[in-house]
Amino acid sequence: MFPLRRIAAALFVTLAIAPVAQAWGPLGHSVVAELAQRHLSPAAKAEVEHLLALDHTQSLADIASWPDEIRNDPKQQDLWKQTRAKHYIDFDGDCTYTPPRDCKDGQCVVEGIEHYTEILSDRSQPDEARLQALKFVVHFIGDIHQPLHANYQQDAGGNKYQVQFQGQGMNLHRVWDSGLLSTRNLDWKAYANMLDGEGFAPLPPAIAPLDNPPAQWAEESCQITRNIYPANHKIDQAYIDAELPVADSRLREAGRRLAEVLNIALQNG
Repeated sequence: MFPLRRIAAALFVTLAIAPVAQAWGPLGHSVVAELAQRHLSPAAKAEVEHLLALDHTQSLADIASWPDEIRNDPKQQDLWKQTRAKHYIDFDGDCTYTPPRDCKDGQCVVEGIEHYTEILSDRSQPDEARLQALKFVVHFIGDIHQPLHANYQQDAGGNKYQVQFQGQGMNLHRVWDSGLLSTRNLDWKAYANMLDGEGFAPLPPAIAPLDNPPAQWAEESCQITRNIYPANHKIDQAYIDAELPVADSRLREAGRRLAEVLNIALQNG
C-alpha cells in the first residue's frame, strides 16, 4: 500500500481516540523538524540518521529550510523552478480540496508531500534521491500547516495584504511565516522545548474523505485563513494574543504528523 494510504489508515485510528483541538520561516521549520525528530520510532530514527549523514548532520532542523534556500543557489535553479509551486496550494473559492481545480498537473503542496514521500519510502532509490526527498517532506509538511500556504483568497497567500506590525509595514504572509513566532523571543530549540513540554499534540477532527491526509491538513489551514485577516490592517497585541496560540498549535500538529509520516515511510523494509 502506498505510504500515505497507510498513513491515512493509521491517522484514522489516531483521530478516533485523540482529543479534539485545534510555513514558516527558518524558526518555524526548525521547530517542526525538531518536534518530529523527538518522536521518531527506532527504525525511522536510524534511517533518518543514515540519510542525514550524507549531509554531515544528524538534525532534521538543519535541513528543514533547504527547499527554500535553493531559490538563491545558482546551481539549483532548475530544481527550484520544478518545485516552487509545491510549497503551497491556492484553493479556488472554498476550502474543499478538488485536485483538478486546486492542484493542476500535481503542482501544489498536497501532491508535493505525496510525491516525495513515495521516493523517500522506496529503498530501491539512491540514498541521494531519498535524502533530497526527506528534505522536501520535512519542509512541505511544515508549509502545509502554515495557514497562508493554503489560502482561498486571491492575494498570493497574504503576500498582497499589507499590515502594520511592530511599527513597520509588511505583508500578512510574512507575519505568519516569522513575525508572530518571533514575538516569543525564543530560538528554535527553546521553542521546541516549550511546545514539546505541552505533551502530545491533539489533532483536529477528521474531514471526510479520510484517504488523503495532506488534503485534510491543507483544508484545515484554509479554514484558519478565514479568521486571520485584521480588518484594520494592524497586527496589535490583541491580534498576537489571539493568533499566536493558533500558530503554536499548527507547529505542534505539523511536528506530530511529520513524525507519523516518517515512522511509516521509514519502517523496517
